[in-house]
Amino acid sequence: MAAHRVVLLFVVGVVRRGGPGTFHPAVSVRAYVSGLRDTCRTIPAMTHRVAVLALDGVLPLDLGIPARVFNEARAADGSRLYSVGTCSIGGRPVRTREDFRLVVEHDESLLETADTVVIATQEPTPQLLATGTLPEDVTAVLKAIRPETRIVSLCTSAFLLAAAGLLDGLRATTHWTLCEAFAELFPGIEIDPNVLFVDNGRILTSAGGAAGIDLCLHLVRRDHGTSVAAAAARRCVAAPWREGGQAQFIEHVVPQDADRSTSATRQWALERLAEPLTLEGMARHAHMSVRTFTRRFRQETGLSPLKWLAQRRLAHARHLLESTTLPVARIARACGFSDPVALRRQFHTYVGLSPAAYRRTHGVPGVTAGR
Repeated sequence: MAAHRVVLLFVVGVVRRGGPGTFHPAVSVRAYVSGLRDTCRTIPAMTHRVAVLALDGVLPLDLGIPARVFNEARAADGSRLYSVGTCSIGGRPVRTREDFRLVVEHDESLLETADTVVIATQEPTPQLLATGTLPEDVTAVLKAIRPETRIVSLCTSAFLLAAAGLLDGLRATTHWTLCEAFAELFPGIEIDPNVLFVDNGRILTSAGGAAGIDLCLHLVRRDHGTSVAAAAARRCVAAPWREGGQAQFIEHVVPQDADRSTSATRQWALERLAEPLTLEGMARHAHMSVRTFTRRFRQETGLSPLKWLAQRRLAHARHLLESTTLPVARIARACGFSDPVALRRQFHTYVGLSPAAYRRTHGVPGVTAGR
């Protein structure tokens, strides 16, 4: 979602100069326009407004994730693309899950003007787990969010969205340890315990801990493109892109020696995305059987080798669409897709846009690229 910009329309009438009946409209309009240009240069574009809701029992680390990520998303001139504010019900201090309270700057009225609302991680209360219902004040706050506002839950705050009816008929995720309880409470919602986040367009949910960072970076990438998101990730010293479909729980294996890791083969594959890479070829490069290579690859990345390869190819295609004017057919070949149709199919499935539409939104401004 692009940053909002304000267009000011001034209706300028003739200006009386001198005595009665003497008008110099041309001179007056030029003077006004010249002055308005100088004035408009000082008015910055409006940033995308993010409101973070903190409720009692909030996890302090998770509460800080949205501001940390969104505040690092910068335009080419270094200006921030998002403004982030934190609120609580009544503007009261918030009791965290740890041994301290937090004072916030805003009350729940902040949610009424936000472009994106983030519900910071709050573990479901015994009442919520037992009945699937929320306290009246929390229900009222969630109902006050505008219908067009994007809503994001971090980790177990998906329970709040579900209890408020915001996830009915949708797919969602939450922390894997509570997915079974979620499914029992809300059978009308498809819960997926095996992903980092789920993007339904307006409503997004994420898994636990670091998955909140992944989801916020995903939103920056969705709003402003891969380059802006990657720069924000570098400032946060975070992984620039972990696809939403990656497994929540990854058994990170520390190899006894470098020869038993798949990292060298992953780097080798990244340098050959245009080539027709196969699972057998990757296993052969790693000096492993296909079965051993697949098992270790999944342990280290949370993905199968071919799914990881498909994601890397798609990421490279997005980067080329944003940063170059290469025709789509040439980008498809450079990223290892069999033809432009295959690339378009991947974009429609995972990005929701055609490559041409994605380029118009996130590509080099003012440059017409080949199709």
